[in-house]
Amino acid sequence: MKGISYSRYGGPEVLEYGEVRDPKVGPDQVLVKVRAAAVNPVDWKCREGRLDALLDAVFPVTPGWDVSGVVVQPGAAVTEFAVGDEVIGYCREDFLSRGTFAEYVAAPVRTLARKPRNLSFEEAAGLPLAGLTAYQVLVKALEVKRGETVLVHAAAGGVGSLAVQLAAHLGARVIGTASEPNHEYVRGLGGEPVTYGQGLAERVRGLVPEGVDAAFDTIGGDTLKTSAGLLAPGGRLASIADPEVVGHGGRYCFVRPDAEDLTELTRLVEAGAVSVHVQEAFPLERTADAHRLSQEGRTRGKIVVTVAWETEEAAAG
Repeated sequence: MKGISYSRYGGPEVLEYGEVRDPKVGPDQVLVKVRAAAVNPVDWKCREGRLDALLDAVFPVTPGWDVSGVVVQPGAAVTEFAVGDEVIGYCREDFLSRGTFAEYVAAPVRTLARKPRNLSFEEAAGLPLAGLTAYQVLVKALEVKRGETVLVHAAAGGVGSLAVQLAAHLGARVIGTASEPNHEYVRGLGGEPVTYGQGLAERVRGLVPEGVDAAFDTIGGDTLKTSAGLLAPGGRLASIADPEVVGHGGRYCFVRPDAEDLTELTRLVEAGAVSVHVQEAFPLERTADAHRLSQEGRTRGKIVVTVAWETEEAAAG
C-alpha cells in the first residue's frame, strides 16, 4: 500500500511517499481504510527525534496517530465494529512504527469510536488526539465545574479551540490566549480572547482580578509560570507541554487512547456542543508540506492529510 515513511530523524525532507508495509490485523484490531489523518505537533516532534527518550522508533516509521475512515476488516475477536462502519481513532502505539499516514491502518478497538455523523472525514480526523487531550485535561485532570473561570492557552489551535468549546459546554467562563487576528475566532468558540505575550498577566488580571479557577497550559516555560501566578486560591493547573508543572503543584498530562472518552466526544459533536475547524487539507503525498505548515505554529484549528480513492470498488480492491 501507499503511505508516508521516514528512515531517520530530520526535517520534513526525510518524509517519503511510496510503498510501506501492509498492516497485519490482530484479533482485537480492525483494518481501517484511511480517508483522512490529522497532523499534530507531536508528529513532527517525533520526526525530529525530540521524543526519542520516551518512544522507541522502529524504522522506517509511518507517522500519524489520528485517523478517520471506514472499517474494511474486523479482527477475529471484534464485535464492536463491522465492515462499512465509519470510525475515528487515536491510534498511538507505545513506540513509533505503524502510523495513520497511509492507505490503511490496523487499529485496536480500544482506540476507536464511531465517526460523528455531522462531520466530514476531514473534520472528523481532527477530533481524536486534540479532542481527547482537551477532554481528559478539563474533565479528568482539572475537573472544571459550572461557574468557574478557566484560562486556555493557544485557544485558536487544535487542542485549544476544542478546549474552549468543551469548557464553555461545561458551564465555565473561558479566557483564551490568541493573536489578535484570531480574537473573533476565539469569541465564536465561546471564549473571551486576550493577546498572548508580554503583559499577558496584567491583561488576564484586568478581566479576572481574583484569578482563574483553572489554567490549561499548552506552551510551557514562561507561559506555565505565568499561568501558575494567575491562579485564584485553590486554583488548579495542568500542562500538556511542560512536566515542570508538577513543581508548581499542577498535573502533567499526556493524552491516552480511550474509546469511552472518544465516544463521548462524538456525542458532544453530534449534539452541536463541539465542532472541528480544518484550516487546510493536503493530499497524502504532500504530507511534508502539511508538516511545514504545522511547524509555523500559527494553525487555526486543524491541518489534515487526505487519501483519495477513485471509487469505493477501487478502495476495496
